[in-house]
Amino acid sequence: MKQLMKRFVPLLTGLSIALTAGGSATASTLDDVMKKRGLTQKDLLAAAKTYTPTGGRDEFLAFASGGQSGQVIVYGIPSMRILKYIGVFTPEPWQGYGFDDESKAVLAQGRINGKDITYGDTHHPAISETDGDYDGRYLFINDKANPRIAVIDLHDFETKQIVVNPFFKSAHGGAFVTPNTEYVMDPAQYAAPLTDEFVPLEEFNDKYRGGLTYWKFDDKKGRLDPEQSFTFELPPYSQDLSDAGKGPSYGWGFTNSFCSERYVGGIERGRPPFEAGCSSKDTDFMHVTNWKKAAELVKAGKVKKVKGSYLISMKQAVKEGLLYLIPEPKSPHGVDVTPDGKLITVSGKLDSHAWVYSFDKIMKAIKAKKFESHDPYGLPIIAMKDVLHTQVNVGLGPLHTQYDSKPCVAYTSIYVDSMVTKWDYCKGKVLDQINIHYNIGHLMTMEGDSKSPDGKYLVSLNKLSIDRFNPVGPLHPQNHQLIDISGEKMELLYDMPLPLGEPHYVVAIAADKLKPAVRYKSGWDSRTDKRSPYKTRAGREKTVRNCDASGKCTVEVFGTTIRSHITPEIIEAEVGDTVKMHFTNLERAQDEVHGFALNGQNVQLSIEPGKTASATFTVEKEGVYPYYCTEFCSALHLEMQGYLLVKPKGYKSTGAAMQAGESLFCGSLFWASKPKQAANTNATVYAYGAPTVLRSLRNHLFAALHNSLSDSTPT
Repeated sequence: MKQLMKRFVPLLTGLSIALTAGGSATASTLDDVMKKRGLTQKDLLAAAKTYTPTGGRDEFLAFASGGQSGQVIVYGIPSMRILKYIGVFTPEPWQGYGFDDESKAVLAQGRINGKDITYGDTHHPAISETDGDYDGRYLFINDKANPRIAVIDLHDFETKQIVVNPFFKSAHGGAFVTPNTEYVMDPAQYAAPLTDEFVPLEEFNDKYRGGLTYWKFDDKKGRLDPEQSFTFELPPYSQDLSDAGKGPSYGWGFTNSFCSERYVGGIERGRPPFEAGCSSKDTDFMHVTNWKKAAELVKAGKVKKVKGSYLISMKQAVKEGLLYLIPEPKSPHGVDVTPDGKLITVSGKLDSHAWVYSFDKIMKAIKAKKFESHDPYGLPIIAMKDVLHTQVNVGLGPLHTQYDSKPCVAYTSIYVDSMVTKWDYCKGKVLDQINIHYNIGHLMTMEGDSKSPDGKYLVSLNKLSIDRFNPVGPLHPQNHQLIDISGEKMELLYDMPLPLGEPHYVVAIAADKLKPAVRYKSGWDSRTDKRSPYKTRAGREKTVRNCDASGKCTVEVFGTTIRSHITPEIIEAEVGDTVKMHFTNLERAQDEVHGFALNGQNVQLSIEPGKTASATFTVEKEGVYPYYCTEFCSALHLEMQGYLLVKPKGYKSTGAAMQAGESLFCGSLFWASKPKQAANTNATVYAYGAPTVLRSLRNHLFAALHNSLSDSTPT
């Protein structure tokens, strides 16, 4: 950032002189703009720091949860330009997600009790790590409403897998990865029976439970492995966010909780509301889990399976020394391990302090078996005073902490005071504060939860935007504010509205760590990362209709797309037929995507270069159904079309030939000059492509059309 300042300070100084002198037309124009818009030199500097020239790229890419949208939002930093929405738990038509067979299979992995769940509440994304640093290969994201974890491959920014938690009914605190992505941490939120049976609230203390799942990640397959995953049974407190230890704390996980009162509500019966009953104690509990030792027990066959999954009971966890509790500030929302792995920061929403715990002191207490008491379930409780490093008054309503590249520097979001506090967690003192707009939730620094934070920028994820943008009705966009943290004082640079759900957490990675593809291998199934069995080459397109002994028929189409043609152009079926369409994009040029939309069948495919995508449906009504390419691809894009002709059952052709005239006019003019190509139109379209077609139209069609009209005899 110092280099950036060196570039911009002379620029602004020169600009100031030019404006004062009023010499050049450019300066005068800029002066007029500044006066008209009420801009200052500080505004210009902020704009210069975020401006990315045409064709330029951002230094960092951010991945934000999409909240109620069930998706992930990708944007650049510092430009704050939105680059992509990634379909995850909810269908997304532009990408064909939830509309093609391949992605429907991914969404089907997230079914619960046999029911399709096409809604998700995404909260906490996590980037895969190697030795505690982001490696840019995978992104994990949780669904709070329906406890699931999704795997997104950053090779192509597509969702590859969804797993359903076998025990939980909600899961807010996922996803957080261990330093080498051995496991993805996924804690429960609201306590519930670990079975699917009804249990009355009167039995809450005895039969309701919390939990923490460690999902095993198979690095070679790029998928979570439920068979090797395990879950800690936890008391019926509301577990919240997590973080994995690194360096000296490697092998341990930290999960906070709220509502350790085990309150069950009942305002209808004259009892206090949940928010009061869950806030009556002075402290809640941080759960400390030894996941490394637990994994060894699972591997050794010493953990029993329940509902087909490994479940470590609280009794076994205590016996094996796997689980401990430490008091933490009331209603915490964030437990964050420092980059060196030596300290853990926790903030309580109902406490004005950030509390810093020493991992070394925690280990000493465990080794000495120095516990102040046990909770009602027999879990050992380590005294807070024995493990506390420091506490700092950071403001009202502290939530979440991230770290800087500068030693000992942390940033904490302050919800009630609507600000960010910069503070020193080694010396225990506040360094700076900045107001935000408004009511910040999470915050994020560049790679700020990794072993090697990059610093430079901070993004404040504000819950309210109120008056920051043009009004668009009662439902406002979220406001992500970009803050420069390169200097001693924080500086607000930019407000970005986000209109797709409520992002709860964001992670940002250096862009040069990402190596996304621009095309697939020909005939590729992007969801399984394998060659599609339906791959089709140019000239080998075909439509096949087969009927079984009962008379049920299937029409299967093996087609291709390329500028500017869909092959086949005409597909025939009968009422009641099952139609299976497979289209391969033959393009190899970057960004030449083709879409496929079909009238009345809820079909929309996105077929990137090399990709094969499929759609299956049953035609229930006779008729003529046009289809076309939905992604503009060439000058003849609108001509990229075809028809699905659905005939009545048992329809017999009249034998009439297709009428000559206008319906064949262009074809007769064009193909008459190229009889060889007319013999195999499918291969021709690929061989000639859009440029050749356009040249032929220019050189042959219009001349023939002119001659045809000139020779016509008026009637």
